[in-house]
Amino acid sequence: MKHTINRTLYQYWDELRGSRIAPNRSEIDPGRIRTLLGDTFILEAVDKDTYRYRLAGTRLCSTHCRELKGRNFLRGWGEQDREAMATMLAAITEDAAAAVLGIDGHTERKHALKMEMLLLPLQVPGEGRSRILGACAYFERPYWLGLHPILNQSISSLRLIWPDERPHFLSHGNDVRSPVPALPRVGALPGHLGVGFQGSMISPAMLGAARQVRHLTVIDGGKS
Repeated sequence: MKHTINRTLYQYWDELRGSRIAPNRSEIDPGRIRTLLGDTFILEAVDKDTYRYRLAGTRLCSTHCRELKGRNFLRGWGEQDREAMATMLAAITEDAAAAVLGIDGHTERKHALKMEMLLLPLQVPGEGRSRILGACAYFERPYWLGLHPILNQSISSLRLIWPDERPHFLSHGNDVRSPVPALPRVGALPGHLGVGFQGSMISPAMLGAARQVRHLTVIDGGKS
């Protein structure tokens, strides 16, 4: 994670969850992250094609020149990126992954805004991990920001983080984690398709030994 906003939000989320795979939605205290609120949002998983904004910060809405609440998060992506994003969101809600993305926002005048996005799972009693806590922050503020809306977005980089060092579905239902660093290393998703474990780079030879587990491509191997 490069952006301070995302690092701070991740640390808050990680502290809040304790020994669980994700904190409850009701435990999020806006006062604890008040300096981040303008860039944060919460998504609701409705179905595989719909992740609705429940809340969206004022700075984020201003960047898009529109109110985001109620909109489908999957709108405004190209076909390939939308498919990659849907797969990633399923990994978050179903397998308790976290994700960090490099995002390019594009206007009708061909302006591009480079941003970094963080997505984290949240539990809702009786619904499972049906909410996602996120933040999206830009690195530099261009002169046109707030005047020309972001009409579509593209993915420049995408990484999954397994905060407990392995996907939840490989833990046989164990909801207790062993101690790990506050900011774990990040595994790569080359081509938006494969999933690597923390710190692992995926080579073509490794892809040949990959196996499909539910919606993810899993490559066995120890930590580097």
